[in-house]
Amino acid sequence: MGNSNGANVEELQACESHQWYRKFMTECPSGLLTFYEFKKFFGLKNLSASSNAYVETMFATFDMNDDGFIDFMEYVAALSLVLKGEVKQKLRWYFKLYDVDGSGCIDREELLLIIKSIRAIDGVHHETSAEDFTNMVFDKIDINGDGELSYEEFTEGIQNDQMLLIALTESLDITHIVQKIQGELMGST
Repeated sequence: MGNSNGANVEELQACESHQWYRKFMTECPSGLLTFYEFKKFFGLKNLSASSNAYVETMFATFDMNDDGFIDFMEYVAALSLVLKGEVKQKLRWYFKLYDVDGSGCIDREELLLIIKSIRAIDGVHHETSAEDFTNMVFDKIDINGDGELSYEEFTEGIQNDQMLLIALTESLDITHIVQKIQGELMGST
């Protein structure tokens, strides 16, 4: 996975917690981030229905106590996981994010929906279509060929394929969001 986020993690750690708290409370005076505020906080506007569904799923994975809100501690925990979590921790989170229906398996339709949604949000042109990428993932890691990825197939398959690990990590990279927040924090001090 490399060390491309190392400097950003150090910057995050160096940033005073009261500044993060102040930023969070400025954007969310109630101390509880709603889905609407979450989208606003991260600059996600005019999303398609599928992209909005993906963001809802991401919000739900950050809402660790399932109360419909993200509080400051959940926010910090989510940023910490995404920026500096171990590969296995990140893969567990990715699996939960991709398992849209909560069935304990990821099927082709779920993965395709997420890939299309991520691509719509990031706006980057990819050489491989979302359909071809989804098919490649299943061809490589659906060991038993049942059309679903169990948690074990997903985590072992991704860890054993460097290209898929990099693609997955880059697709959910939020470094640009952290840099934007840090810039706003440094400008307000």
